Amino acid sequence: MYVVCVTIWVKPGHEEEFRRATEANHRGTRTEPGNVRFDVLAAVDDPARFFLYEVYRSAEDFAAHQRTPHYLAWKAAVADWMAQPRQGVKHTSLWPVDESF
Repeated sequence: MYVVCVTIWVKPGHEEEFRRATEANHRGTRTEPGNVRFDVLAAVDDPARFFLYEVYRSAEDFAAHQRTPHYLAWKAAVADWMAQPRQGVKHTSLWPVDESF
């Protein structure tokens, strides 16, 4: 599996707008055949910091995700709300092993 972890810092005052836009992206992403999981987390100690945990069957499925209308709409909507560039780190899943992939 291919895992992408993204930390996002949102400008104060734009948290709710960011949540709404991200919820729409989440719903669309979960319909993608290559998506296994898409968790959206809010930091307990910082209401303007978010974390996306995205799992895809392959790197190609993640690349396909980045071409979807819902992702492109999300990316455009949140661009001006970023307090700093988002930080994405890509991983290969070691455990749990899921032979169905």
